[in-house]
Amino acid sequence: MGWLGETYLWVKAAHLIFVIFWMAGMFMLPRFFVYHHGVAPGSAEDGLWIERERRLLRIIINPAMAATWILGLMLAFNYGWSEGWLHAKLFLVLLLSGYHGWLSGLRRSFARGERRIGEKALRLANEVPGVAIIAIVILVVVRPF
Repeated sequence: MGWLGETYLWVKAAHLIFVIFWMAGMFMLPRFFVYHHGVAPGSAEDGLWIERERRLLRIIINPAMAATWILGLMLAFNYGWSEGWLHAKLFLVLLLSGYHGWLSGLRRSFARGERRIGEKALRLANEVPGVAIIAIVILVVVRPF
């Protein structure tokens, strides 16, 4: 059980819940960008998309990522950091966090009326969290190394 003792399963459950919230938001935000991309900057509809994207990040995605990291680090310290699958998982979560940061920057550029990336690339970007979560779940469940 490690230092978490009897709270281990509660911490693990909370970690999974916040991972689900984080991933749901990470799937939604690029899709919002796809819909927002074709809207004229400065229009009323543009303002609605800007507010939706801001709220999604501030209310769901950012807090869920923070909780995921805090709870995940608690679990990692409980394990003792010695397992290879955990190192690989942490690396992928770091990459996913970087992707999160990239989406946050993209949201700010959309809010300024800039469209730095095309609609096709946004549709491809929507696949990143799916690929990452497949690899992470395999690492955690199968523990190949």
